[in-house]
Amino acid sequence: MYAGKIIFSQIIDHLPMHTFRRCVKKYQGNFKVKSHTCLDQFLCMAFAQLTYRESLRDLVICLQAQQSRLYHMGIRGKIARSTLADANEKRDWRIYADFAHALINIARKMHCKDDFGVDVNQAVYALDSSTIDLCLSVFPWASFRKAKGAVKLHTLLDLRGNIPSFIHISDGKLHDVNVLDQILPEPYAVYVMDRAYLDFERLYQLNNCLSSFVIRGKSNLKFRRQYSNPVDSSTGVKFDQTGVLTGFYSSKKYPAKLRLIKYYDSETEKTLKFLTNDFELPALTIAELYRSRWQVELFFKWIKQNLRIKSFFGTSENAVKTQVWIAITVYVLVAIIKKRLELDLSLYTILQILSVTMFDKIELNQLVSIQGYKIEEPQKHKQLSLLDLMPGH
Repeated sequence: MYAGKIIFSQIIDHLPMHTFRRCVKKYQGNFKVKSHTCLDQFLCMAFAQLTYRESLRDLVICLQAQQSRLYHMGIRGKIARSTLADANEKRDWRIYADFAHALINIARKMHCKDDFGVDVNQAVYALDSSTIDLCLSVFPWASFRKAKGAVKLHTLLDLRGNIPSFIHISDGKLHDVNVLDQILPEPYAVYVMDRAYLDFERLYQLNNCLSSFVIRGKSNLKFRRQYSNPVDSSTGVKFDQTGVLTGFYSSKKYPAKLRLIKYYDSETEKTLKFLTNDFELPALTIAELYRSRWQVELFFKWIKQNLRIKSFFGTSENAVKTQVWIAITVYVLVAIIKKRLELDLSLYTILQILSVTMFDKIELNQLVSIQGYKIEEPQKHKQLSLLDLMPGH
C-alpha cells in the first residue's frame, strides 16, 4: 500500500521552488513577515483553485478542518481569514506574475512540437481578450462603464499546447489594440487577430520585426490590387491578391505591400476577407490559421469555468491580480504535469479528479488509471466557424 505523500504535495513537487524563492526575494515579499509567508499564501490560494473553493471563508474552513495535514501540504503559517486576506491585499502580485511566467517558459518548451491542426512550421499565436465583470461599488479602481466595473484579461496564446505566452491584466477601458505595444514581436512567428487589432501603424511594426500577421479586414478597407495569385475556388478561396493600401492615413502608416484573401465559408454561407503580410503560405492555410483563433476563445471559456476567478478573495487591485495570476499558474502547472506524466486525459478531467483527491495517498501517475476515477467528459463543443468569431455574432 502506498504510504507516501498526499496528492497535493505531489502536485507541488512539480513546481520549481528555487524560482519561487527568487521571485519572493526580488520583491521582498517576506519582509517583516513572521508567519504566513508568501509560500503559505501561494499554497492556500493554489489549493482554492484545485478544490473549487468559492470564497475566502470557504477556503479557511476547509483548511482548518484538515489542520493535521497542513504541515504535509507545505503550509507552515497560521490559517485565518484575516491573515490570508491581508496577504492578498499587501503581498506584491508581481511575485506570482513572474512565477507564472517562469512556469509558462517551462510548459512552452514541453509543448513546442504539439500539432494544432494547421500545417505550418512557424510559431503561431492567437491574440484576444476577455472581460471579467466586477461590481463598481466594490471594485472602484476597475472602471469600465458608468455603473459597471471590469478587468480585461489580454492573452497571447501559443496554439501549440494552448499555453499563454503573454498575459496582461487591465481595467475594462483599455482598448484591445493598445496591448500590441506591450508585446515583444518574435521574428518569423505568426500572430492571428480579429478586427479589434486592426491598426496599420502597429501592424507595420510587426512587419518590420520580421513577424507575420493574419487579421480580418474591415468592410471599408481601401485596397488596390497589383496582381492576383491563382486559387482553387473549390476550397472556398475566392481570390488571393497582392497590393497596397490606398487610404490617406492607412497608406502612410503601412506603406508596404499586403496580401488580401477572400474566403467563402460554406457552412455559414458568409464571405470573409483576411489581410496578411505572409506571401509564402497558401491562401487556404491563411484561412485555416484564422479559424484556429477559436482555441483562444475556448481557453477563456475554460479558465472561467474551471478556475476560481468569478468570485475574488479580495477587493483591491493587488488581490484581484494575485488571484488571477495564481489561477494561471495552476492552469500551466496542470499542463506541465499532464505532459511529464504522459496523461491521456483532458485538463478538465485531470482537474476534476484532483479536486476530490487532494488528501489521498496514492501515486499521482497511477491516480488517473483507477477505473473508479473515470469522469465523464463535458459536452464537446463543435469547432467554431469563421463567422462565429465575428463581433456581434
